[in-house]
Amino acid sequence: MIIANWKCNGSKQMIFTWFEEFVKNYISKESSYIGIAPPTIYLEYVKRIISEKSLGIKLGTQDLDAASGAMTGAISAEMILDYECNFSIVGHSERRQYFDEKNSSIKEKIHKLIDVATPILCVGETFEENKNNLIEEVISKQLRVLEGLNFQNEIVIAYEPVWAIGTGKTPLKEEVNEIHKFIKDVVQSSSINSLIPHVLYGGSVNVDNCKDFFNCEFIDGALIGGASLEGTSFANIVKSFNGSYK
Repeated sequence: MIIANWKCNGSKQMIFTWFEEFVKNYISKESSYIGIAPPTIYLEYVKRIISEKSLGIKLGTQDLDAASGAMTGAISAEMILDYECNFSIVGHSERRQYFDEKNSSIKEKIHKLIDVATPILCVGETFEENKNNLIEEVISKQLRVLEGLNFQNEIVIAYEPVWAIGTGKTPLKEEVNEIHKFIKDVVQSSSINSLIPHVLYGGSVNVDNCKDFFNCEFIDGALIGGASLEGTSFANIVKSFNGSYK
């Protein structure tokens, strides 16, 4: 599973060029799950291009709101369903940092989303927490939003160390692999139906380092930020995931 998170980037011209580049370099593989989370304002435009080019790419959102109604600027789960979105990112560190999101509101969002689309829950530690060997403690607290839930469909966790996002720094692949195993064990033991989630890695993933992560036993794919903003770069990461990029 490879997901592009465009964050607050893009324009119609950028998106048009992105797909031109992507199609030139993309090699499809029926079994792989490829998704794009564009800014909400471009959902319809991206959806139309995906359909016109018959790409089979899944569409998702970067966030949603638990409530609807008198919530100016909010995006409800029902609206996501209207756009036929397959997934939504929840609890990204930038939402936690810049919008002061807490576990309580993230849990509400997952409850709202769970029967509508696949939640992609982001977890990860800061540099200070990493330095003080608090990784498992921090991630365990963030995963509490899943306790007691019965996942009839899929749940995806994205491990994104805050200190690695957009910095060009990454943990060792062996460390990431162990953390992914830890996440799978925690979610399996805390969910009602003992679901083992897919766990993606995110944080300065690019064409040069992605293969090392994809070769690890417990890493099921990646949530790509900066490297997803160019169609060629993202296509080559997808090819690496599918085993066809050299």
